[in-house]
Amino acid sequence: MAENFKKSYRFAYLSSLYITIVLTLALSVFLYMQSVINPFFILGFAVACYAICFIVVQYRAERFIYRRVRRIYDDIEMLDVDKIEDSPVTTDMRTLIKEVEKFAQNRKTEIETLKVREAYRKEFMGNVSHELKTPLFTVQGYILTLLDGAMEDPKILNKYLNRANKGVERLIYIVNDLDMITKLEVGDLNLNYTNFDIVELVQSVFDLFEMKAAKKNIALAFDMNYKNPIMVHADKERIQQVLSNLVVNSIKYGKEDGTTEVSIEDLIRNKVIVRVTDNGEGIAQAHIPRLFERFYRVDKSGSRKEGGSGLGLAIVKHIIEAHHERIYVESDYRVGSEFSFTLEKVKKFPVVDVGTKTA
Repeated sequence: MAENFKKSYRFAYLSSLYITIVLTLALSVFLYMQSVINPFFILGFAVACYAICFIVVQYRAERFIYRRVRRIYDDIEMLDVDKIEDSPVTTDMRTLIKEVEKFAQNRKTEIETLKVREAYRKEFMGNVSHELKTPLFTVQGYILTLLDGAMEDPKILNKYLNRANKGVERLIYIVNDLDMITKLEVGDLNLNYTNFDIVELVQSVFDLFEMKAAKKNIALAFDMNYKNPIMVHADKERIQQVLSNLVVNSIKYGKEDGTTEVSIEDLIRNKVIVRVTDNGEGIAQAHIPRLFERFYRVDKSGSRKEGGSGLGLAIVKHIIEAHHERIYVESDYRVGSEFSFTLEKVKKFPVVDVGTKTA
C-alpha cells in the first residue's frame, strides 16, 4: 500500500514540500525582519501551506496526465477509457513510462503473432486449393473429352469413367481427412476407449500393407518376438489409423530393400511407447518442426507422386493428443526416421488368493 502511495502521489507531495519550505523560509525571514517571531504561527502556516499545495498540485497533475494518457490510449487503441476511469492515474513518470512500454510490447507481440498466423493461413489456403484443384481438373478433363465425342467408343468411355472415378475418390479422401482433422481440433470426435492388444493391432496393420511394402521389397517386422500380449487402453480404431499412417509413410519414403520396424517398450507411470522406425530417406532437421502441419510436405514433387492427402501426420498428432498422449519424431537425413507415441497400459490388478479355511 505504501508503494502505491509513493508511486501515485510522489510528484504532488515533493512539489508541495518544496513550495512549503520556500514559502515558510520567506515568511520566517519576513517576520524576523519585522521582529515578530511566532513559532506556532510559522508551524501552522507550514502545515496549511503544505495541505493546500498538495491538494492543488495533485489535482492539477492528475488531470493533466490523465487527459494526455487517455488520448494516447485512444489513439493506439490499447486500452478502453473505462478501464482508466476505474483506477487512479499515476503521476509518477517512471511508472507511466513502464506501463506504456508494456502496452507497446504487448501490441508488438500481438502484431507479430497475427503476421505469423496470416502467413500460415495464406499457405494453408494455397495448399488446400492445390490439393483440390488437381483431382477436379482431372475429372473435368475426362468428362469434357467424353462430351466431345469420345463416349461413342465403349473402351474409351469405360477407361475415362474409371479415371474420373479415381479423381472423385481422391477428392472424397481429402474432404474426409479435412472433416476428421476439423473434428479433432474442435474436440467433436468422441473416442471409444477399449482394452486391446497393441501387438495384435500392429500385426494386423502389417498384414494390411504387406502387398504395398512388397512392391518396394520393404520388410515389415517387430524388433523382437512378442510372445505375450501387451494390453493398452485407447480407441482401437483411431490407434489403428495412427499406425496405418505411420507405416504407410515409412513405406512411401522408404528405400528399396529397406525395413520398417515396430518396437513396444514399457515406460514409467503405466505407459508404453510404440516406435515405428525405418531406414529410408530421413528428414532434414529444418523440416521437423513443421512435419505435423496440415498439407506440409517435405518433398513437394515426390510426395504428390506417391499420393496421399498431406493430412496424415496432422491427423496422427491430433489423435494422439486427443488421447492426452505425446508423439515424438527423430530423423537423420539419408539415414532413417523414427516416429514414436505413448499409450496408457492396462493396469494389472493383483490376484488375491483367498484360499480355504481349515478347522
